Amino acid sequence: MTIPRGWRTWLRPGMHVKRWAALFLFGTILTGLAVAMGLVYSYRYVPFPEPVSGLVQVITLQFLPRELRFLIVLSAGIASMVYGLYRFSRELILPVLAHSKGDKDLVQIVAEHRFGLSRPEINVVAIGGGTGLATLLRGLKRHDVSITAIVTVADDGGSTGKIRTAYDIPAPGDIRNCLVALADDESLVSRLFQYRFAQAGSELDGHSFGNLFITALTKVTGSFERAVIESANVLNIRGRVLPSTLENVRLDAELTDGTMIQGESKIQYKEAPIRHVRLSPGDPAAYRPAVTAILNADLIVLGPGSLYTSIVPNLLVPDIVRAVRASSAPKVYVMNVATQKGETDHFTALDHLVVVDEQLGPGELDAVLINSNMASAEAIGPDLPIEPLLPDSWDRVDPSIRVIARDVVSEQNPLRHDPEKLATALFDLTNGRWREETQASDIERGKDIVSARRRDLVAAGGTRE
Repeated sequence: MTIPRGWRTWLRPGMHVKRWAALFLFGTILTGLAVAMGLVYSYRYVPFPEPVSGLVQVITLQFLPRELRFLIVLSAGIASMVYGLYRFSRELILPVLAHSKGDKDLVQIVAEHRFGLSRPEINVVAIGGGTGLATLLRGLKRHDVSITAIVTVADDGGSTGKIRTAYDIPAPGDIRNCLVALADDESLVSRLFQYRFAQAGSELDGHSFGNLFITALTKVTGSFERAVIESANVLNIRGRVLPSTLENVRLDAELTDGTMIQGESKIQYKEAPIRHVRLSPGDPAAYRPAVTAILNADLIVLGPGSLYTSIVPNLLVPDIVRAVRASSAPKVYVMNVATQKGETDHFTALDHLVVVDEQLGPGELDAVLINSNMASAEAIGPDLPIEPLLPDSWDRVDPSIRVIARDVVSEQNPLRHDPEKLATALFDLTNGRWREETQASDIERGKDIVSARRRDLVAAGGTRE
């Protein structure tokens, strides 16, 4: 329930405002009575010179009936008291409000201080990892929703990989990105968390400060879970970031040629398509708060993000995928804007959807959101080994899955999602305002662009897997 604006909130029981206002009013009345008693005594018993006596009679309105005098003085007193208190409070509190975040009224700030933040109407759970999930979170945090990000901890490359090898903890990298995404964009601490040391030959070379901070907190508190919670407090994030598991898992991939690849960081260098991926150990325990968040969700969003290394690893945690299946919330898969080199080469949009649908199970996915802005396809030059993902292959989609094509790409970078566009499209779903916007001509144009793109790749020496 959203806190109502206006004077009615001041009357809400438990605000701890009315009692002090009443006490102030009572004290004002006593003071006024005392002053009145003194004036009456002076008027009756203190002799005034003749010129002054006439002036006193005019000032005290002796020429008016007693009842009218009472009403005039009472009205003037109440008006002066209310207006004076209003201006005094305004001038005293405005500097505080000017430095506060957001556009909240004073009554909202007081009510939230007394009763805590009002519960948003929508609980959104976003599952994934990498830059795709961080982009989504940046859009969601601008809306009045409760946000929970459930993040994979299978990354083993770069700074994260070195830390995992040295300290035997879950991967902190994707969690760090999501924490920063939910923090204040202008925060110095947020930028500090993303700072990456780049001194060649240094032991810190390649490490991000946020990864080191989370690692240090893990050792200080003795718990990776506690380290993530305390990092969220330091950044004052809007929402929660939860690992899908607290176990130190590794992502392995089996290729179509039978080759086994161990470690997420090696998957992009594979020489054959992926048959399937799995976690080692194979049955990790889910992080219980993550399971609870999924079961209490009003909307579950999968992606955007790397298909095999960001989205699927979360669904390989048995209790996580069971919770998603058990949840009654709508489940939406947000399709990437383009394929990913070394991971989903030559995949169509339908190929991506099939992988997610198979991982969740038949009939679990409710909708898929795909980009319909052709600028993303036109931005891919022949020298880029990726292909656009457009609504060009939906004739074989399970009819129970609703396909929604919307413009969700950034105008500055058509190969990336726009946070606000993406969040707005998802909220249109929860409000029942989604409508099919892609016309048949757009789908045909998408097919033509994808076909031409593949011809360019073949001509440049690429092969169709």
